[in-house]
Amino acid sequence: MNIAIIGAGAMGGQTARGLLRQKTTDVKLTVSDPSEQVREQMAAIGAGVTDDNAEAARGADVVMVVVKPWLVETVLKGIASTLTADQKLIVIAAGVPSAKIKEWLTAPTTPTTPTPHAAPIPSFFLAIPNIAIAQLASMTFLVPVTATQADTACVKALFDTVGTTLLTDEAHLAAGTTLASCGIAYAMRYIRAAAEGGVELGFRADEAKRIVMQTVEGAVRLLQATGMHPEQAIDMVTTPGGVTIRGLNEMEHAGFTSAVIRGLKAGAK
Repeated sequence: MNIAIIGAGAMGGQTARGLLRQKTTDVKLTVSDPSEQVREQMAAIGAGVTDDNAEAARGADVVMVVVKPWLVETVLKGIASTLTADQKLIVIAAGVPSAKIKEWLTAPTTPTTPTPHAAPIPSFFLAIPNIAIAQLASMTFLVPVTATQADTACVKALFDTVGTTLLTDEAHLAAGTTLASCGIAYAMRYIRAAAEGGVELGFRADEAKRIVMQTVEGAVRLLQATGMHPEQAIDMVTTPGGVTIRGLNEMEHAGFTSAVIRGLKAGAK
């Protein structure tokens, strides 16, 4: 599968690394980025590189536009005449509505051109992965906008090689972004806080971080393996009058659950 990634910043670069690391799908990857340093980094891990977005998109089976939201319009208008109906276009940019993408794809190619871009719009998707995609552990939200069942299955299978993919609708994309894309930062903040607590309890910083990371990984694996609700697992380690329930209650007195929910809701606004 020939894949073009336009934009190799934090998210685009991590996506490129994940696609090259996975072994399920045979991928030929081309990355377009204006930065020579970024292109050198991408070439070093096995991607073809260019600074010409249209060149990258031309002939690709899948074109991923992974740029800052305010750059999406410029990039799409720049490659619109290159895209074909048999390609799959994936826009990874928070807060960019599909209606605007359709408008930009069909916009006149020059100010004096009275008619819109004549080529059919390719199958296109909105997607929000997270930076764990480089470790094949992304939680990706995928919205088919103008796509057949077959194209949707193909794109979902591609993202499944680099983590877990949830098909959703555009109305839920902001919530998915804060829960999983922003959410990975929230999880990191918990790990940092718990590690700092570990240092105060007497462990070295690197030991405390390793302990907390393994504990979080163990919690995730336990829930995945058993299907338990988190509260069931909590009940397994809380005894009457014990240290676990005292610690949990102290966190709740400080507003732990409320703070998490409020943070998620703030991120979704």
